[in-house]
Amino acid sequence: MTLFDMPPRELLPYDGSALFHEWVLGDLNHQSVMSELVDNIAWESHSIKMFGKEYPQPRLIAWFGDPGSEYSYSGLKMNVRDWVEPISSLREIIQAHANVEFNSVLVNYYRNGNDKVGWHRDDEPELGATPTIASLSLGATRRFKFRHLETQQVVPIDLPAGSLVVMSGLSQARWEHEAPRQIGVTEPRINLTFRQVGTVER
Repeated sequence: MTLFDMPPRELLPYDGSALFHEWVLGDLNHQSVMSELVDNIAWESHSIKMFGKEYPQPRLIAWFGDPGSEYSYSGLKMNVRDWVEPISSLREIIQAHANVEFNSVLVNYYRNGNDKVGWHRDDEPELGATPTIASLSLGATRRFKFRHLETQQVVPIDLPAGSLVVMSGLSQARWEHEAPRQIGVTEPRINLTFRQVGTVER
């Protein structure tokens, strides 16, 4: 059995789902895809608002999506860019595994182990009450953690290149997640989180 043939593994013991697929890229060369994204995306650097203060975001980002897929988080409104290759092809692959159509993707560039994302939930109104978010990893293997809001149970996993985590159900309502700083990791990582963004009345 190849990695592509292996069934997904459930990571969350209760209150939602996070299915881990160890390899979803088929015959694609993940290193070539990684290099193309690093070299060709005009990466953005922002500050985010947390607890009334602004902090530099410890990673670079870019947002791609269909017209109308505006999205904001932590006081930051994303600039929507048109789909480009190879992101469009990756979307088709991810949709086939998640069985969901996505209209947008947040691309995160972790330049080394110093870049990170802290504990958070993807629970913005634009995503709906029980969103499905599919997270593809490229580049360096990095640690990823879930933490239940009530029990404080932590579920850690190392995410290698070509792996996919599909979070759904109550996963954003009952669990938070992070990709912590990892001193000693020198290689870059790219994470693409595909989403279905809706319209919210303000």
